[in-house]
Amino acid sequence: MKRIFAAVSLAALAAGCSSADDTKIASVATGTEAGCTALTAASLGATQASGKWVAAAGELPAFCEVTAVLSPAEGSRIGVVYRLPAEWNGKVLGIGGGGWAGNVTLEAASEGISKGYATLQTDGGHTSTEVWDNSWTANPEAATDFSHRAIHEMTVAGKTLVQAFYEKPQERAYFQGCSTGGRMALMEAQRYPDDYDAIIAGAPVYTLQVQTSAVLRNNTFARANAGFSEADLKLAQDAALKSCDAADGATDGLINDPQQCRWDPAEIQCTGAKTATCLSPTQVTTLKTAYDGVRSSDGQWAMFPLTRGGEAGWSRYMSTEGKGTDPTRGGGLLGLKSLLFGSRAVDFDNFRPDVDVPQVRSSAFAAMYEAKDPNLSPFFERGGKLILWHGENDPGPSPVGTTDYALKVMDGNAAAANSMRYFLMPGVEHCRGGPGADQVGLLDALDAWVGSDKAPDRLIGTKADKSLTRPHCAWPNVAQFGGNGDANDPAGWQCVPRKS
Repeated sequence: MKRIFAAVSLAALAAGCSSADDTKIASVATGTEAGCTALTAASLGATQASGKWVAAAGELPAFCEVTAVLSPAEGSRIGVVYRLPAEWNGKVLGIGGGGWAGNVTLEAASEGISKGYATLQTDGGHTSTEVWDNSWTANPEAATDFSHRAIHEMTVAGKTLVQAFYEKPQERAYFQGCSTGGRMALMEAQRYPDDYDAIIAGAPVYTLQVQTSAVLRNNTFARANAGFSEADLKLAQDAALKSCDAADGATDGLINDPQQCRWDPAEIQCTGAKTATCLSPTQVTTLKTAYDGVRSSDGQWAMFPLTRGGEAGWSRYMSTEGKGTDPTRGGGLLGLKSLLFGSRAVDFDNFRPDVDVPQVRSSAFAAMYEAKDPNLSPFFERGGKLILWHGENDPGPSPVGTTDYALKVMDGNAAAANSMRYFLMPGVEHCRGGPGADQVGLLDALDAWVGSDKAPDRLIGTKADKSLTRPHCAWPNVAQFGGNGDANDPAGWQCVPRKS
């Protein structure tokens, strides 16, 4: 196996950098594994910078793992990890985080490394890996880093390191993320359009409406007698599927276009005492509120709608049992209280859509953190390509919110028709899981698009156990089964326009 390494000084990387032109790298060793391991903080004159060679194992090739700290501003500490495979495909892959954390794990990088990508990762500007912990936002620089600066600095420094490592620059630069990583992906396209040639943004937590939705959903289910057992949620899901599942031509436990499902939970309301086969009137009201969502008086979503047909997965992200306990602390919103509300007392148990939610959205933190700008013209005009996607059964960030954003991009950017594809994936929960076909070769699809300039109009998804195979159609189309043959054969499905 070819093993090349131009070991480099990471002093500039550890100090942070804003452009490749500002960074000068000096060679200290070349061509050996010893050159990789020579990258220590002492030898580089950097704080916490080192390199180690990792031998090939399983599906992973040998690679050099470089760890450093970037400090673009006083008080900023951006941890980065770069994994540079011995057999390189000429491309770099930036990887996003999840919750209120970055992600520097080898697991997250393994697909990219196995395919020959040099991978770029960051802790997002703080070391906590607790997805709901955001106490570190008390440091303004850490808040700025996580909001947008960490991914950008990681990217600029990573490209510089890659050029020194392989003695030539990357041919293409991609970014992939889901959830918080999806927000990071959109932020890159919006704020730093020159960083990446193509981007995958999945289930993006792109505004604090995701957090306000978490608080309001918890309160909705916490009303007297409004809680649901797992059996109650399954009862509602089964009834919704019975009403709407077959509309796509296949009865398979999936609703391909949930926005067209009009099932009314009043159909299973108890006429007397609550039993295992019906829901109480309060439960029915709660379901209707969950499906409809809640808007503030300005018309913005305060609580995103939840999807019919995905009820059995809701309890993974909200306190559906009605006890009012929420381990996510409103998706982290409660940890942002001082940033968003200052010293004002806020009753989160009675959170107000017309008072509290607008203050969240108008805060200085929201202006820095939210990736809601639909103007992607600078990214598209330089040839940038975007795959945006969301699972229809997601009980966290709502596919409704992502669709709202996607439509604004399509309406406001003439180049979007050729530069963006949006996919809704039936039955898929948050980033993965659920009854849908959640295993999709997104990175390969993006790479093929960049290489051929032919945008993907459908992606094939499977389950990990190969029990389900389905096509996912690019917006505005949805998959419809012809009714003949095996539903697991994508050839039996057509992409047809959605009903309005």
